[in-house]
Amino acid sequence: MEIKLNDQAKKWQKIAREYADKYLQPHEIEAELNNGELSKELTLRNKKKAIELGFTAIDVPQSYGGLGLSMVEQVAIWEQLGRVTNALSWCFPEAQSWMFDACSEEQIKEYILPLMEGKRKDCYAITESGSGSDVANLESTAKKTTDGYILNGEKWYVTSANLADYFWFQAYIPEEDEDALFLVDKDTEGIEMIASPLFSHTYAAHHPTYKFENVIVKNNQRVGKPGDGMSFTHSWFRHERLMIGARSCGAAARLIEEAKQFAEERIVDGKPLIEKQIIQFMLAESATELWASRLMTFEAAKADDDQMDVKVLHNRCSMVKLYVSEAANRIADRALQIFGGRGYMRENVAERFFRELRCDRIWEGTSEIQKLIIARALQKRGLDEM
Repeated sequence: MEIKLNDQAKKWQKIAREYADKYLQPHEIEAELNNGELSKELTLRNKKKAIELGFTAIDVPQSYGGLGLSMVEQVAIWEQLGRVTNALSWCFPEAQSWMFDACSEEQIKEYILPLMEGKRKDCYAITESGSGSDVANLESTAKKTTDGYILNGEKWYVTSANLADYFWFQAYIPEEDEDALFLVDKDTEGIEMIASPLFSHTYAAHHPTYKFENVIVKNNQRVGKPGDGMSFTHSWFRHERLMIGARSCGAAARLIEEAKQFAEERIVDGKPLIEKQIIQFMLAESATELWASRLMTFEAAKADDDQMDVKVLHNRCSMVKLYVSEAANRIADRALQIFGGRGYMRENVAERFFRELRCDRIWEGTSEIQKLIIARALQKRGLDEM
C-alpha cells in the first residue's frame, strides 16, 4: 500500500521503521508487564539513539540547528513509530516549529533548544476538570503583578508530567480579558501533584492532575505578546492531531499485517482461517480504511507544507484526527476478533492497541469536538473552501 513520497521522505520512513523494529518493538511485552517502563539502561539507549538519528530535531528550523523536515517527512516518520505499542516511541522530547515562532530568544535558549538536545522534557497543562475539549472556557488565571504574574488553577491529564521538568501553562488574564501561555518550571513553589489516576493503557508517561496555587512567574515566562491568546495552543493542536493520524496509520498497518498472518496460519476445519469469507471481509474493510486514512493524513501534511490558509488547515487536521482515529479503532476491534481468545491476552498486539487507540478518540479534542469544528467550517466557508 504505497503512498507516493519523494526520496527524502522514503529515507526517513526507512530510518524510522528500522529504529522501531530494532530498538522498540522487541520490548513491548516487557513494558506491558512493568507498568509501561523499561530498564533505565534501555530507556537511555533508546533516547540516545533517537537523538543520534535526529528525531528530536525534525521540526526544528535549520537556523536553530534543526533538520527542518517537511511535514510530509515528519508524518512518514511518526507513521512508522506508531507501529509500536506502550508509547515506547515517546522516549525522546520533541521541539516543534511553532515554539520558535512563539518564544523569545531567551525562552528558546532556556527551554526549547534543550528539548532538541534531549536535556529537558516538557508537558502541556491545558485541560481542566470543567474544560476538557472546551479549552476556550478555562478557569485557570494569571493575575498581573508589577514584574510578572500569579498563576492559579487545577490542570488535569497533564501527559508526561511525571517525566517532565517544565509546563506549558494556559491561563486567562482578567486584566487583559484574554488567554495566554506561560513556561513554568516544575519545581516552582506552589505547584503540587494532587492525583495520578491509572488509565487503561500501560505507559511510562502518566497523566496526573496538578494544582497551581499562587505560583509566581516573571514577565519573561509569558509566551508571545498580548493579543496572541490561544493561537499557539491551536498550533500545538494542529500538530498533535496530524501526528495522531500518522501514528494511528502505523498502528493500523501493523494490526492488519499481524491479523492477516495469524489468519493464514490458523487452521479451522482443515483450512486456513483466512479462507473464511467473513475474515476476508474484515481484512478488506480494514485495508480500505487504512488506505483512506493514509491518503488523508499525507494530503493534510502536504497542505501544511504548501502553507495552506491556517483556518482551512486547522479544519483538515480535525478531519484527519476524526476519521483516522475512528478507523484505527475499528481496525483494532476487527484484529482482536480475528485473533479470538488470543486477541484478549495482553501479550497480543491487538489487545494492547485496542486499549491504546481508544484514547486517540478523546485527547487533543474528542471526536465530537472535531465534528463541531468541521461542521462550523462547512457552514462558514462551504465545501469548496474546506
